[in-house]
Amino acid sequence: MRYLILSDIHANLTALEVALAATEGRWDRAVCLGDVVGYGPDPNEVIDKVQKLVVACIRGNHDKASCGLDSAEDFNPVAKRAALWTREQLRPENLTYLQNLPQGPMEVDGISLMHGAWQDEDEYVFSPAQALDGLLGAPTAVSFFGHTHFQGGFSFVDNTLEVISLRPAPGNNLAALQINPKTRYLLNPGSIGQPRDGDPRAAFAVADLEHGVVEFWRVPYDIEAVQLRMTEAGLPEPLVMRLSYGR
Repeated sequence: MRYLILSDIHANLTALEVALAATEGRWDRAVCLGDVVGYGPDPNEVIDKVQKLVVACIRGNHDKASCGLDSAEDFNPVAKRAALWTREQLRPENLTYLQNLPQGPMEVDGISLMHGAWQDEDEYVFSPAQALDGLLGAPTAVSFFGHTHFQGGFSFVDNTLEVISLRPAPGNNLAALQINPKTRYLLNPGSIGQPRDGDPRAAFAVADLEHGVVEFWRVPYDIEAVQLRMTEAGLPEPLVMRLSYGR
């Protein structure tokens, strides 16, 4: 079974559609690690597509803020403004969809899914020390997390914890990670809708654990079209500009 691993779509329909087109026929089931909405201009359209697309989706912090489960008081002013704008745009049925998204971690067919850290869905995992609980605590050898918008991850074998910085180079769409059956992995597919690792291309992963490989993908999309919709919607300028730089 080949899984399309999506995370941090952030209401960017253009990036999501390009990612799906690039991987057509290369996966069997799709899952989402949260933050379906927030920041971007297409919350209803993305929710509509995700509901039909994925077999499992867990909630992210922006999903909670955008549907009223969280007040967004701990968000920075730009993120809070976007969350409140999103809340105003959501159709009633999509508001309910976000409110009913389950909290991670979740196990699906031998893969563990989480938004942030294993022990705290809202905690960012940037360092090896932060990753250790997920590497050791998850019931599966391969786990996926989001939230940071940084593609890559961590591995643990023989009491050695390493950072995985593998990601496609400019001009390439994918980089493949060979899975060692004796190693535990905590992997981040990156962000579809708002990358923050210096590469503005949409980021995601395809996992084929039956054949021991995880593909890290990056695909370019029409950033200017998304920026135009964001500007027309009155979303904050810093969110508009950062799409160009992947920061």
